[in-house]
Amino acid sequence: LLSAAFLGTGLCNAGAEAEGFGQEARTTPPAAEFNWTAQHKEGRYSNVTQKCWEFFVNLMRNVTASELCEWKIISRPYSLLQSCLEDWADRLNYGYPNTLAEQYIFQSHHRYFHNCTLEHQVYFDPPEDVLLAMIIAPICLIPFLVTLVIWRSKDGKAQP
Repeated sequence: LLSAAFLGTGLCNAGAEAEGFGQEARTTPPAAEFNWTAQHKEGRYSNVTQKCWEFFVNLMRNVTASELCEWKIISRPYSLLQSCLEDWADRLNYGYPNTLAEQYIFQSHHRYFHNCTLEHQVYFDPPEDVLLAMIIAPICLIPFLVTLVIWRSKDGKAQP
C-alpha cells in the first residue's frame, strides 16, 4: 500500500514536471524569437534583392557594349538597382548598407563595368622639387613687393 502511494505520488509529480516542461517548451525565449525574425527578414531580403538584381540585368540587356561606360546611359539602371536594394532594406528594417547589397553592387561592377577606364587625364601631384619652387616663389616675392611699395610711396610728392 505504501509503495502504491509512493509510486502514485511519484507519478503525479512526474506528471507535474512533464506538464511544466511542456509549458516551457511551448513558450520560446525572446532571444530565440528574435533570431527567427532576423533569419526571416534576411531570407525575405535575400529573395527581394534577387528580384532587384534580375530587374537590373534585364535593364542592362538594352545597353550595348560600347555604352557600358557612359554614365548617361547606365545611371538609370544602376540607380534603380541601388534604390531597390536600399528601399527594401528600409521596408524590412534590415539596415543599409549591408553585406548582401554590397555583394550585388560589387557583382554589377565586376560583370558590367570592369573594363571602364577614365577618359579624362588623371592629374597627379607635381614632383617635390617643382612643388617646393611653387611654394617658395610667392613667399620670396612678397618682401620684394612690400619693399617696392614702400620705396614708391617715399616719392616726396603729396598724395591727393
